[in-house]
Amino acid sequence: MNFQETIIQGIPKELPAKTKLDPSVSHAPKRKAILNKEEEKLALRNALRYFPKEWHAELAAEFLEELREYGRIYMYRFRPTYEMYARGIEEYPAKSQQAAAIMLMIQNNLDPAVAQHPHELITYGGNGAVFQNWAQYLVTMKYLAEMTNEQTLHMYSGHPMGLFPSSAHAPRVVVTNGMMIPNYSKPDDWERFNALGVTQYGQMTAGSYMYIGPQGIVHGTTITVMNAFRKHLKEGESIEGKVFLTSGLGGMSGAQPKAGNIAGCITVCAEVNPAAATKRHEQGWVDVLVDNMPDLIDRVRTAMKNKELVSIAYIGNIVDVWEQFYEEDIFITVGSDQTSLHNPWSGGYYPADISFEEANELIAHHPERFAQEVQKTLVRHANAVNKHVARGTYFFDYGNAFLLECSRAGADVFAADGVNFKYPSYVQDILGPMCFDYGFGPFRWVCTSGKPEDLRLTDQIALEVMKEIQVDAPTEIYQQMADNIKWIEEAEKNKLVVGSQARILYADALGRMRIAEAFNKAVEEGRLSAPVVLARDHHDVSGTDSPYRETSNIYDGSKFTADMAIHNVIGDSFRGATWVSIHNGGGVGWGEVINGGFGMLLDGSPEADQKLKQMLFFDVNNGIARRAWARNKEAQQAIETELKRTSTLQVTPAILVEEDIISNLLD
Repeated sequence: MNFQETIIQGIPKELPAKTKLDPSVSHAPKRKAILNKEEEKLALRNALRYFPKEWHAELAAEFLEELREYGRIYMYRFRPTYEMYARGIEEYPAKSQQAAAIMLMIQNNLDPAVAQHPHELITYGGNGAVFQNWAQYLVTMKYLAEMTNEQTLHMYSGHPMGLFPSSAHAPRVVVTNGMMIPNYSKPDDWERFNALGVTQYGQMTAGSYMYIGPQGIVHGTTITVMNAFRKHLKEGESIEGKVFLTSGLGGMSGAQPKAGNIAGCITVCAEVNPAAATKRHEQGWVDVLVDNMPDLIDRVRTAMKNKELVSIAYIGNIVDVWEQFYEEDIFITVGSDQTSLHNPWSGGYYPADISFEEANELIAHHPERFAQEVQKTLVRHANAVNKHVARGTYFFDYGNAFLLECSRAGADVFAADGVNFKYPSYVQDILGPMCFDYGFGPFRWVCTSGKPEDLRLTDQIALEVMKEIQVDAPTEIYQQMADNIKWIEEAEKNKLVVGSQARILYADALGRMRIAEAFNKAVEEGRLSAPVVLARDHHDVSGTDSPYRETSNIYDGSKFTADMAIHNVIGDSFRGATWVSIHNGGGVGWGEVINGGFGMLLDGSPEADQKLKQMLFFDVNNGIARRAWARNKEAQQAIETELKRTSTLQVTPAILVEEDIISNLLD
């Protein structure tokens, strides 16, 4: 059968042959063995629901073997034999063009060039899944091929519950991932219920089919690093020759060296997994690969002396780098960490003084000892950071739960009040007040033709729109506009595309609407050869309630609430989104965050033009209004600007109390 026939078939008519694990791709580590015998039986019953009864005896034995060997049932034998990548939208068998766009995005998330562990359906972050198993993929793609524009597919944590009648104005797909009852949202709950096959960790853009490779975080990291140096360097001091030290080269964190190069510094990034470090080097995301400490010390000293613009990947543990740089008196201007500490016990962070292979053995067979070693390493890590900070290093938490897990390990990371952390989240110090409060966030698009020339035209269109808006931009957002204009001017030469022909740009509500409107017109006029998918990272103004990251600069006590994310996804769904998603756990850990996202197809129609204006306006201003209500002065400025611009908008204002009234009463 050809590609289209295979999609339409769904679950195959004949049982495919059993397959061996492909050693050429990265595989997920074995998950924690957490199920008892009765739960193993339940996991098998759950998995076998997708298949004819005559296959059950053979598959039951195989699935039990997978469960015990890998900690999950992935159904490897049902993995498609065709190549997995984002094809042009016209190549998908679909009655609905909107459904075809979603199929394209799903395949992009599972493309081996994009995905972290593609055969386990993991896109990034160690556990960010598109589906739990290959049966779910097959059934979902079949449903999307059959769907009309008057049906909606409902996805329950990777499981396609079914196509339900709806309307042309409704989303074509509604996605939930990991939406647990709150008392069942602890880390071991994910291990148990994921092993049972009833929930999954969708990360932020993995389970919502919107990951575009490391490019998405390159831009956010570039903005963060540039502004971290701006905050730290003295007036007139250059970023050249200054060191940015960090860690993590898998998935999202692999973008850090590229971002450092764009910002203009020396980037040193440690990675314990040799395959991940080598992959980033081969892809051109990092300039130099070093596998021993003496060579690293020499190479960094040379780069500092010559004020090189270079990124260096060190194959080894980041703790050793922090400690050795202190001993060797190598000054770190800016430091952070982007290991997957939302997932500390299953390979998101590795202990020092233990080899990568030995650590993976501990995960599989001695998880308690592995956890103890991780916590010992976190204490060392924090101690080394503290020493550098005492010398003048600016350290920020990159929202990966680094400080949270350090605190749980007993490390010295608390401020004098014993409640807050001594180092700010990058959102508290940089992205929150400088970007999110003004409505700037990671707007992104994908050219569904798959043609680089279409992406090049969208870059040009976006650049023209941004320059037009900049002319009348208020002073407080002029730097954001300038940074993003520079970004889009240089995007193509930085070779950021991995997988689909996609781009990201930090823009506010006005920028997003104007750019989207211009794209839709270009599709209508045939200047773009195929429709464009719009989206954003969930890491944005409105989509995510995350007290240690996206909403860490909310100080009215509401940062632990998740009303905003829920309103975001519901509000987007009836204002024109093509698909919507709501997740528990993305970015900073299971039970630590709720995040929502959307996808929207611009097909050149008047309907798309109307939808983009309604939905993008709400998608951004919902968050600005919440931030303004929390008394964030930048958000209050932004919402006042929008109220003057939009007569149909009304927002409840926050009346500020004079502080001496409160102080006189209580102090």
